[in-house]
Amino acid sequence: MAAPRLALFALEALPNARAVRRFVADHARDIAFVGLSNAERPATGGLTGQIRRHLARSGPGFLPYLGVNFGLPDLLRPLAPLTQRLAGSRAAPEATPLAALCRRLDLPVLTVDDVNGEAVARAFAAHAPDLVVTFHFDQILSEATLARARLGGINLHPSLLPHHRGPVPTIHALAEGRGSFGVTIHRLAAAIDAGAILAQEAVALPDDTTATRAAVRLHERGRHLLERVLDEAAAGALPPGRTAPVLPYCGFPDRAMLARMRREGKNLTDGRDLRDALTLSRRD
Repeated sequence: MAAPRLALFALEALPNARAVRRFVADHARDIAFVGLSNAERPATGGLTGQIRRHLARSGPGFLPYLGVNFGLPDLLRPLAPLTQRLAGSRAAPEATPLAALCRRLDLPVLTVDDVNGEAVARAFAAHAPDLVVTFHFDQILSEATLARARLGGINLHPSLLPHHRGPVPTIHALAEGRGSFGVTIHRLAAAIDAGAILAQEAVALPDDTTATRAAVRLHERGRHLLERVLDEAAAGALPPGRTAPVLPYCGFPDRAMLARMRREGKNLTDGRDLRDALTLSRRD
């Protein structure tokens, strides 16, 4: 049986950049189109509105995490051709920003302001994917959007679901302690990280792991887990998966949580992560 044609949706950032670029390069012939989330879309209040909300909830101590994971990779992306040339990594998929990599591979790519809007609906109609794959994506697909793909959708989530549903699961796993890290491939539902579990793996990480480094490593481990699930889909059909109770949502951390983590010596990010954000265009 042929591999399913994929509609891939992602928000490219430090946690997933190298893993999702490698995935696209390895599966280009099976990808119908790629949708890249606009993190500064008007519906989120734009960059200014988001920073204000983060400051109000989490305080200024959260800004280095946001800068390393999202701000720096976004700011440096236009400089990638220069940094790739200096690093000798121009042909390496992992070092190539996702939009540029898609153009090189002749894959249709669109910027997504609203995953349930008309532009995405037209992409589904034009390219007829069989399966939706979300890979560090920050928008919720409606039932109507998921129904546009005959196999529905699956998501890579860097936690041991049903624990740590939400946008920053590795922060909550780090706060919880050893044995809390893992990655899950689950069916997409019209709710946050709530679909049936298709594959899951606990991952032991070093004691000095930051929340940022954990996210990078879990997305890479999740890429391999995702490929196993896609192999199953190519061999027949996606299994129904294992249902699990929907546990409380874990959103962005508040000031009290961050203060407790600082007292316990648990870091969201560090200089090593900063270096990785600055050198995303180097050869791995």
